Amino acid sequence: MSSQIKETSLQISGMTCAACANRIEKGLNKMEGVEEATVNLALEKSVIKYDSEKVSNQDFEKKIQDLGYDVVKEKKEFTITGMTCAACANRIEKGLNKMDGVSMANVNLALENATVEYDPSQASPIDIIQRVEKLGYGAIIKEDKVESVNFRQKEIQKQKNTFIFSIILSFPLLWAMVSHFSFTSFIYMPDFLMNPWVQMAFATPVQFLIGKQFYVGAYKALRNKSANMDVLVAMGTSAAYFYSVYQAIISMGSHHNTAQLYFETSSILITLILLGKLFEAKAKGRSSEAIKKLMGLQAKTALVLRNGEEREIPLEEVIVGDTILVKPGEKIPVDGKVIEGNSAVDESMLTGESIPVDKTNGDTVIGSTLNKNGFLKMKATKIGRDTALSQIIKVVEDAQGSKAPIQRLADQISGVFVPIVVGIALLTFLVWMIWVNPGEFTPAFEAMIAVLVIACPCALGLATPTSIMAGSGRAAEFGILFKGGEHLETTHHIDTVILDKTGTVTNGTPVLTDVLIENGMEEEQFLSLIGAAEKKSEHPLAQSIVQGIQARQISLAAVEQFEAMPGYGIRAVADQKVIFIGTRKLMKQNNVDITKALTAMEEFEEQGKTAMLASIEGEYAGLIAVADTIKESSLAAIKRLKAMDIQVIMITGDNQRTANAIGHQVGIDHVIAEVLPEGKAEEVKKLQAAGKTVAMVGDGINDAPALALADIGMAIGTGTDIAMEAADITLIRGDLNSIADAILMSRKTMKNIKQNLFWAFAYNVIGIPIAAIGLLAPWLAGAAMAFSSVSVVLNALRLQRIKL
Repeated sequence: MSSQIKETSLQISGMTCAACANRIEKGLNKMEGVEEATVNLALEKSVIKYDSEKVSNQDFEKKIQDLGYDVVKEKKEFTITGMTCAACANRIEKGLNKMDGVSMANVNLALENATVEYDPSQASPIDIIQRVEKLGYGAIIKEDKVESVNFRQKEIQKQKNTFIFSIILSFPLLWAMVSHFSFTSFIYMPDFLMNPWVQMAFATPVQFLIGKQFYVGAYKALRNKSANMDVLVAMGTSAAYFYSVYQAIISMGSHHNTAQLYFETSSILITLILLGKLFEAKAKGRSSEAIKKLMGLQAKTALVLRNGEEREIPLEEVIVGDTILVKPGEKIPVDGKVIEGNSAVDESMLTGESIPVDKTNGDTVIGSTLNKNGFLKMKATKIGRDTALSQIIKVVEDAQGSKAPIQRLADQISGVFVPIVVGIALLTFLVWMIWVNPGEFTPAFEAMIAVLVIACPCALGLATPTSIMAGSGRAAEFGILFKGGEHLETTHHIDTVILDKTGTVTNGTPVLTDVLIENGMEEEQFLSLIGAAEKKSEHPLAQSIVQGIQARQISLAAVEQFEAMPGYGIRAVADQKVIFIGTRKLMKQNNVDITKALTAMEEFEEQGKTAMLASIEGEYAGLIAVADTIKESSLAAIKRLKAMDIQVIMITGDNQRTANAIGHQVGIDHVIAEVLPEGKAEEVKKLQAAGKTVAMVGDGINDAPALALADIGMAIGTGTDIAMEAADITLIRGDLNSIADAILMSRKTMKNIKQNLFWAFAYNVIGIPIAAIGLLAPWLAGAAMAFSSVSVVLNALRLQRIKL
């Protein structure tokens, strides 16, 4: 049986640092059937490519749980209709349990409901409803019993409560420590706070109740023959706490509080680390603002017409084929087609164009766009994850969850980071005890704890993913969708941009401008045959010719045969006459004498028009010219690219004269013309062989081979059918300025990543030696560690304020 490669993503809870992410990643990659697994610490998410016949989602969940972490789930209840017996309930239950992303489904016949636990990144309520409907039953979400878990908000609130509890217990210990110095002796301090047992009473709940998470994390890591930040924190704080307990015991019976206590060190360390985690969790939440903004664009409900009645239902309950009513001022709920009414629709959220687009019967409308002034009746064609907005959200989520190549170095270092730090800490203790202050335990002990707690693998682990999240999210707000972190990284190397002409440099909607007829044929007859032949073609120029002929109220002849010849033209048989329409090469191949047409053809081409030759029954019959208008933004965008030291090349299947005319109008000096679709990929190869880093920009369909071969493929998207498969970047807005914006965003993101990595490395390289030579008190080292990862995340968040 052939293998079936699938991709799944799991939301993971319980990770504390890069070592956790690396451990889960290694564990998943070792599983049989797993092709590739990546774990993103900042998003707390894993993306896994696997052979579905060898391994399943349940296996991944079990592996993650065995490693000491958990998979985040959502739970919803549904009212089920149409069940008549226990066999119905069993059938639905089995069907739901087989769904990707569903971990548990229980169907209760008596209550007529289903409780489903699922991974929200793989399944949605609408998927569950559709599965029940396919099985022949009905399902409606029980709105009053929805248990939607926002795990990040829940985690932040939990951290906040724990931090407040910790600070209340640690404050008396901090008070005792601060007033202990000679220069702070003026601060009042009650004597009982110096009592070892009082300090122990305050420190113990902090160490073992609040600090339990560090012990649990350390145990899980060590059990799996690994080490993470929890190990460092647990070792450092435990050493301070238990040494203080020992000092308290040996000082029993003494009338003076002379014991060397470090209760405040362990408690304040834990409190500061919790504060750092709280800031980090809030900052990480902000780094996915782009997804929240995109999701916020979605309509919440839809007004549907079912059984002749108007009903307002949740968006999740809309099904394909539903008739939807959209009033003026409302958002269009899902993608669909207008079946009645006229209105102007604001599509700026997708296209960036502020001018509303007129919509009437038969026109396509996009979910989440705004109906401005008219009433529309539409039929739903795409719902849930198939809508244009959902596709965009998925691309952004995938990009934010992927790893850029630059992250590999940080991953390798963080994998061995903790054992090295523990070794340095022990060596520090021995050096102080033997050479620096022979026999003096206290300074050696303090230096060792400082080394343990100042080291921070988190900053290394967060340096890249937070920047990728913020950068790709901000780019999405400008209509630039990076398919993955690796493409966001590669884009900043681009030095050559190849632009496809039609639909990229030009609007792609040419109009019929000139008709020249030979041999005395009537214009109506000539155009009737030409229009009939071209109507069968899917080429944009053919459609423009047909529209131009139909606008002249000319009826088209009947077509008996049709053949498209990419790069040359077409052959058709209409009214029993053989017709060829296309290039000089096509005429030459079929021995058609076109001498009479060459002068006029050259004149049209010098004007930037595309001229096509036509032969009927082997004789030259006439010339048809169409002109494609240049996009308003093309000239300015190409100037921007040149100013960024990027070579711009235009490539087209048009003849050299037409191509040169268009190139001259937009300021492109290097024009490659008369290139067949497969030839575009060859041109990309030539440039790459010359050492160029090439971006190919096209419509993503005709240019698929070149888009796939280029270092970066950029597809010009126009809303609904976004060509994301062949391209690495989709430019939703048809504006060529998006090319420069994409390169600029990549440059700024890479600069930000390098800043983060530099400071993460520098922090550890500088901080650990300073701690080792005794220049940092343990509590100061803890504060520095807590805020190092926060500073990395905050630096990454600067990308969200970039203006392009």
